[in-house]
Formats: sequence, C-alpha cells, structure tokens
Amino acid sequence: MSTEKSAWRKAFEWHEARLPIVSWLDHSLGTKYPVPRNLNYWWNFGSLAMFMLAVMIFTGIFLAMNYTPHVTLAFDSVEHIMRDVNYGWLIRYMHANGASFFFIVVYIHILRGMYYGSYKTPREVLWWIGLLIYLAMMATGFLGYVLPWGQMSFWGATVITSFFSAVPGVGHAIVTFLWGGFSVDNPTLNRFFSLHYLLPFVIVGLIFLHVWALHVPGANNPLGIDAAPADKIPFFPYYVMKDVFGLGVFVVIYFIAVFWFPNALGEPDNYIKANPMQTPPHIVPEWYYLPFYAILRSIPNKLLGVIGMFSSILIMFGLPWLDTSRVRSATFRPVFRVFFIIWLLDVLMLGWVGSQVPEGLPLILGPIGTVWYFLHFLVILPVVGWLETPKPLPVSISQSVLQAAE
Repeated sequence: MSTEKSAWRKAFEWHEARLPIVSWLDHSLGTKYPVPRNLNYWWNFGSLAMFMLAVMIFTGIFLAMNYTPHVTLAFDSVEHIMRDVNYGWLIRYMHANGASFFFIVVYIHILRGMYYGSYKTPREVLWWIGLLIYLAMMATGFLGYVLPWGQMSFWGATVITSFFSAVPGVGHAIVTFLWGGFSVDNPTLNRFFSLHYLLPFVIVGLIFLHVWALHVPGANNPLGIDAAPADKIPFFPYYVMKDVFGLGVFVVIYFIAVFWFPNALGEPDNYIKANPMQTPPHIVPEWYYLPFYAILRSIPNKLLGVIGMFSSILIMFGLPWLDTSRVRSATFRPVFRVFFIIWLLDVLMLGWVGSQVPEGLPLILGPIGTVWYFLHFLVILPVVGWLETPKPLPVSISQSVLQAAE
C-alpha cells in the first residue's frame, strides 16, 4: 500500500513540477490564500455568480444542440425542446430563470461593493473589471432574449437596436450592421445566436482577470479597513464551507422558481411567435434592464436618451473618484448610508417606471428618478465625502470584535 501511495505521490509531484494546477488552486482558493476573518454572507454572492455562470454555460450548450437559428424554425425549435427533448423543459427553464438569478446575485454583489466601498483604492481595477463583466452580461442577456423569436423577442430587438440610429453620422450604418440588413430578420438572428454563444466565454476570461485583480490587494471586509495578517484566516476550509452553505440555500430558492414559478419572471407575449406585422401593445425588456430603460424613456430627445442610458452604467467607472471620502465602509458613514438607501429606492422606482405604460404617474416619476440617479453620483457623493464626519475607525478587525463584545 505504501509503495502504491509513493508511486501516486511521485506521479503527482512530477506533474506539479511541469503544470502546477493544484499548487495554483491552493494558492488562489485554498489554505495558502488568506482572507479577512470578518466577512459576512454578503461576500457569498461572488461565488454564487460563478456558479450561475457555470449553470448558464452548461444548459446553454445543451440547448444549442437542439436550437435552430432561423426565423422560420427558431420558435418551433424552442417548442420542440420544451415538448420532445428529454428533460428539455427543465434545461430551458433552468437557463431562462438562470439569467434572472444570475443578475440577482450580480446586482447584490455590486451593491455590496458600493455599500462597503470595495471600489476604493487599491481596488479600482478590480471594480472596473467587475463592471466589464456586468456589461458583457447585459449584452449576453439581450442577445439571448431575442433567440426564442417570440413577439417580445422580435420587437424588443427592433426597438433597442434602432436606438443606435440616433448616433450622428454613423447611426444608421451601425443599425444596418447589427441587423445584417434593413430589418430584424434571419441575418440578425444568426448574428445574435453566434454572439450569445461566444460572450459567456468572454465573461469567463473577465472573471479570471477579476479574481486575479482581487488577489493583488486582497479582499475588502465589512469594516473597510486593511486586515492585519493576524486578522486573516485561510479561505479553505473556513470560507469554502460558508460558501457551500450559502450555495445550498440559494439552490433551493433557484429550483423553487424553476419547478413552481418558471414563467414568473418572463413575458407572456414571448410565447406568441414573432409577427413583424403586429406590434405588441407594450414593449418592455427583461426586468433587469428596466431602470436603464426608464432612464432612456424619461429623456425626450432620442440621442440624449441613448446617452443617458449608457451614461447611467458608465458613470460607475468613475465611482473611485466621485466618492471623495477616505473611509471605505458605509458602516462608519451614517450620512452616506442614508443617501445610499435613497438611491437604491430610486433605482427600484425606475425599475417600476420602466415596466409601466408611459402615461400618467410613470411619466412624472421617470424624469424625477433619472435626475436623482445622476445627482447621486455627480453631486451628492462628492459633497457628502467632503462634509461628512465619519465614525471613528477601529485599529484592527480584532479590536472591533472586542469592542462589540464589551
């Protein structure tokens, strides 16, 4: 037995000397990777996002085996998956609901970073890469929404892509390039299917860079202070077990949605085959785009609306400098915490506005929410950072625990 173990050990050491995969994993996610000891469950959502990406890739591969990217066959091929392919209904519902759950965990991950100041020095590049992942997710989600070739798929693609025509000079050329012609048709579907299949692997590469950028300064923590070596513990087994528990709870909620409420987050009109001759009464994107869609609709000028929509995302790249406070965590910033909650409620209101027909109260709340959204980043954050008096910071994580115990 010892001779057999020795042989396996020698084979392992021989392989590690040439391709140190296990050593790299241990250094990156194992016993040699130190993490602050005070991370709470809000830090679980990064690993949950990677889990959901894996689910989306694997279910997407199986769906692509039975999907036909052609305007006369796409809708029927989706119905074929649902009715005739063994467990096709499960794979499709996992994929369709997986998109929503992927965005849910990423939104929570982003909000956690904003609340605890994870974008501040020295993690600016880490924050930027995370936003690039989010932009790639938005593009992937939009492209995938078109593939079932239902009514909302077709008209959503028509409306959203046509907004690029507002770009001076080259707008119409951009739209023609996106469509592959002069209307949303078969070339459009083929392009969107190809890119929808490609972009998740781009996201995988960006996540690799994201994790790499995380390992340089190390993880932030709820206190927003730099953790001393004595205040760190190995990622494995402590946080691995914590992530496994969080994953278990998350999977239960995810499969409740998949099995009992598979269409709760979808659009009923997308179960009607695309008809270029009949416009739906109310065209809306998926729920995770609604706040930005509300900003787009709230600005009367088409070009300014497109600029406003993209600016509402791109402005987050400037957060490390727009937030002028030297204190990272909102735990010690009572004034910032109030304005952060107001901003979050504003985003939720914009989401509701984007889901409504543009008349009555939504027409009033949309512009107000849009102004406050940009006011928060361009005025409130810098001014609060200059004028706010934060609470005293603890010297170390250990000291904060001892003070809480007293």
